[in-house]
Amino acid sequence: MKGPDSEAASDLAAHEIAPGHAGGALAVNDTRFFGHPVGLGNLFFTEMFERFSYYGMRALLVLFMTAETANGGLGYDVAKSALIYGLYTSLVYLVNLPGGWIADRLLGQRKSVLVGGIIISLGHFTMAVPGIAAFYAGLGLIVIGTGLLKPNISVMVGQLYSEKDARRDAGFTIFYMGINIGAFAAPLICGYLGENINWHLGFAAAGVGMVIGMIVYVVMGRNLGEIGHLAPDAQAEKPASTRLFGIGIAATLALLGGIYALSAMGLYALNETTITRIYSVILVAIVVGLFGWLFTRKYWTDLERKRLYLIGLLFFGAVMFFLAFEQAGSSLNIFANENTERGFLGLEIPASFFQSINALFIFTIAPLVAGIWLWLGRRNQDPSSPVKFGIGLVFVGLGFVVMIGASAASASGALVSPMWLVLTYLLHTLGELTLSPVGLSAMTKLAPARVSSLMMGVWFLGSSVGNFLAGFVASFSGSLEGPSFFGFIAAISILSGLVFFFAAGPFKRMMEKAEISMGGRGH
Repeated sequence: MKGPDSEAASDLAAHEIAPGHAGGALAVNDTRFFGHPVGLGNLFFTEMFERFSYYGMRALLVLFMTAETANGGLGYDVAKSALIYGLYTSLVYLVNLPGGWIADRLLGQRKSVLVGGIIISLGHFTMAVPGIAAFYAGLGLIVIGTGLLKPNISVMVGQLYSEKDARRDAGFTIFYMGINIGAFAAPLICGYLGENINWHLGFAAAGVGMVIGMIVYVVMGRNLGEIGHLAPDAQAEKPASTRLFGIGIAATLALLGGIYALSAMGLYALNETTITRIYSVILVAIVVGLFGWLFTRKYWTDLERKRLYLIGLLFFGAVMFFLAFEQAGSSLNIFANENTERGFLGLEIPASFFQSINALFIFTIAPLVAGIWLWLGRRNQDPSSPVKFGIGLVFVGLGFVVMIGASAASASGALVSPMWLVLTYLLHTLGELTLSPVGLSAMTKLAPARVSSLMMGVWFLGSSVGNFLAGFVASFSGSLEGPSFFGFIAAISILSGLVFFFAAGPFKRMMEKAEISMGGRGH
C-alpha cells in the first residue's frame, strides 16, 4: 500500500472520530492502512525497526557470552550465560511498569517512545565497544529505553480503535507482523556480522536499526493525530508525579548502592547466583505488591474490578507462556549451536540464523490468523481470550514434545537435522499468534483508562517474570539430560493450557454479567 500523501495525512479530522483513551481521539472510519487507521502504519514501522535492534542483539547475546575469549567472546559457561540472559530479558520487560507510569503521569506515550528509542540506540552502540564495562552498561541502557518505548507504543495502537471496534485484534496482529519482520531480518544481518566478522559489529548493526526506527517515528508522526499526548488530568498532577518519580529514583539508587557497599565490604558475595536470588525476591515483592495494591483500591467500579480479575488470569498465562517460549534465545539457541547439523552447500549456517525461523513463520501466518479472528468475530464465534491462551500454551508445549525427540536423537553426540528446530518453531509460532497479540489487545480493552499504560506494564510484567524463569530453567540445560529438560517444559506448558480451558467458562460468565465481551459462544 502506498503511504498517505500530505493532503490525506492532514485531513484526519475529516474522518468520524469518537472519544478514546487518555491522550487522544479515535478515527473510527479511518481505513487507510490496509483497512485500519493510518496511524497504525507509523507504529508498525517504528516497532519493526525497534524489534530489529532488540532481536538482532538477542540472537547474539548467549552465543557471545559462551564463546571462547580467544574468539572474541566472554568465555562464560552455559549456566552463567543463561542466568544473565534471563535477568536481562526479565528487566527489559519489568521496567515497562515504571515506563508506563512515566507515560501516564509525566511524558505521555508519544514522548516516552521517542526518548526510549534514543536511549536504546545509545545502548546498542555502547555494546559495540569492546570490554566488560561497556557490555553491561549497554545492556542497562537498552533495559531503560525499552521500558519507555515498549508498553507505550502498544498502548498507542490500542488508542487507534474504539473498545468495540471489530478490527482491534486484527490490528494488533498486523502490528505483530511488523514486530516479526524486524525480528526475521535482525538475526540474519546482526547474526552474520557478529558470528562471522566481529561480535561488536553485530551489536552496532542493531543500533543502526533503532536509529532508523526513530527517524520513521518522527517523520510519520503527523499520522498519529492527537494520539499519545499527556492527558489533561495528568498535566494537573504533574508536579506531584515528578516528586514521586524523584523519590523512586533515589530509593532505587539507595538499594543498589547498599548492595554494592555490602559486597565491597566483603559481607555479601556479589555474583550471578546472589544477584539472581536478590532479583527473584524483588520480583516476587513487585508482583505481590502490585496486585495487592490493585485489588485493594476502593475507587474501582464493579466493572473495573471484574476486569482486574481477568487481567490477573492473563498475567498467569503470560508467565507460563514466556517461561517456555523464551527458551529460544538460550537453550534452543545453544542446541542449534552444539547439536544441530548446520552445513548447507558446503557452508556452515550461523546458529543465530535459526532465531529468524519464528519470525518468518509469524509474518507469513499472521494474515491468516488475523483473517480467522475477523471471520469468527463477524459470526459471534470468536473464542474467548482464556480459550485462546489455552490453545497458545498447548502449542508451545507441543513444540517441546518435539524437542524431546530431537534431544534423544542427539544424545550419542550426533548432529541432528535442523528440521527438528523448524517444526518446534512452527508450533511455537502458532502458540504465539494465538496468545501474545490477543493478550496485548485484551489488556488495552480491559485496562481502566486512567491507568492504561500502567496496565500494559502489568502485561509486560508477566513477560518479565516468564523471561526470568526461562533463564533460570535454561541454566539447568547443561546439567540435565535433554529429554528430561525439554519434557519438564512441555509438561508445565500443556498443564497450564488445560487450566485455561477449565477456567474459560466461569470467567466468561463473570464477564458477561459485567457486560464485557470476551468473544465466543459457550467458552
